[in-house]
Amino acid sequence: MSTLNALKLGTSKKPLHMPAIQVRRNKLSTKLWEQIQLAKSHISGEPFQVTRFRSVRDQATGLKKQVEMPKRIRPWWFISDTGKVCLNIRYGSQTLEISKGKPSVEVDNPNALIKALEIIKSAVEGGELDTQIEEASTHLRSRFTK
Repeated sequence: MSTLNALKLGTSKKPLHMPAIQVRRNKLSTKLWEQIQLAKSHISGEPFQVTRFRSVRDQATGLKKQVEMPKRIRPWWFISDTGKVCLNIRYGSQTLEISKGKPSVEVDNPNALIKALEIIKSAVEGGELDTQIEEASTHLRSRFTK
C-alpha cells in the first residue's frame, strides 16, 4: 500500500457518452487534418491517400468481406479570379461562414493555405466555431426528416 501513496488519487470517472458538440468538433477536426495533409502533398508533389474499409459481396461465394479502398478527398480550396487561393470550410455538404457573410479565407500561396488550415483546426478544437457547426448540423439533419 505504501507504493500507491505516491500517486494522487481522484474521484473523476470517464463519461459514458461524449457531448454531441464534441463529436462534431472531432469530425470537423479530422476533415481539417485530411485537408492539411492533402495541401502538403500538393506542394511536395507526393500522393496522399487515406484508405477505409468497405463491405463488398464476393461474386463467387456470395459472402460479404471487408476490402480496403482509397477514400476520395476533394480539396476545399480553389483559385479565385484575382489569383489568390480561397479556402471554404465544409461541414458535410454545408459551407461554414467563419464570419457573418464571409464563407471563405483568402491566402496568397499554398504555404499560407497550410498555416490557415492549422489555425482553423485549432479554433475548431478550442470551440470557437461551435455555433457555425451547430447551425450546419441542424440544417443537415432537417433535410432527413419527412
